[in-house]
Amino acid sequence: MEEQNLNVRILPLKEYLPKLMTAAIVVLILLLAVLIVSEIVGVANGIKEGKYIGQGGQYRNAITVSGEGKVLGKPDIAQVDLGVVTDADTVANAQKQNSDKIDKIIQAMKSLGIADEDMQTSNYTIFPRTQYINGVSDIIGYEVNQTLRVKIRNLEKVGQVLAQTATAGVNQVGALNFTFDNPENLQAQARQKAIDDAKSKAQSLANALGVQLGKIVSFSENISGGLTPLYTNAGIGGAGGGGAAPTIQAGQNEVIIDVSLNYEIY
Repeated sequence: MEEQNLNVRILPLKEYLPKLMTAAIVVLILLLAVLIVSEIVGVANGIKEGKYIGQGGQYRNAITVSGEGKVLGKPDIAQVDLGVVTDADTVANAQKQNSDKIDKIIQAMKSLGIADEDMQTSNYTIFPRTQYINGVSDIIGYEVNQTLRVKIRNLEKVGQVLAQTATAGVNQVGALNFTFDNPENLQAQARQKAIDDAKSKAQSLANALGVQLGKIVSFSENISGGLTPLYTNAGIGGAGGGGAAPTIQAGQNEVIIDVSLNYEIY
């Protein structure tokens, strides 16, 4: 057997340590690059997913159904606009006369139990009155128009309020309507009826299509309603004098809510 001589050279620490550190740095840089790329991809996917949240199932199987809920209720307040139009030769005189009439109306309303917070000025305008002579326009006076919006909480006094308006100086009456002081309870009832209606339609549709309903992914609603008041002898007995209190019936108000439900299906 022939003998072999092995030459083993042990490198000093100062020679291999820089190479080892360089290799370690390269490995760390590669790992960091992989982590950065992975994070960017994850964020991009998250943005892509979030972009379609609430878009009604653009990238899912879904059906949309609507439902309607109606509730009738007796209104508990009435609102009416009482107006005074005054003409005078100057703005100051027109304002003074108009204010005197409005003050008288306010006192009349208070005598019927209407509180200060239930009376609000909803309109106040001043217009010049003109006439044309030989193609020339001249101002001959001014018109002041003021409107007082009155909320009547005791519906039995609606007729009395309208009767008092003429003797108090009102020469315009408009926008009489009946409504609810707090409609939230009726709206909640109508909303529940609408949702039940939509759910029933969704189940029937799913059965017809041979699919199963999943979770609701979107919801919307629209609130509306109509008034059905009745008026009898609602005139105010002339613009300058009093008259018998008109008979007013509040009737019923209808609160309507339409909803739309979007379901996932499987």
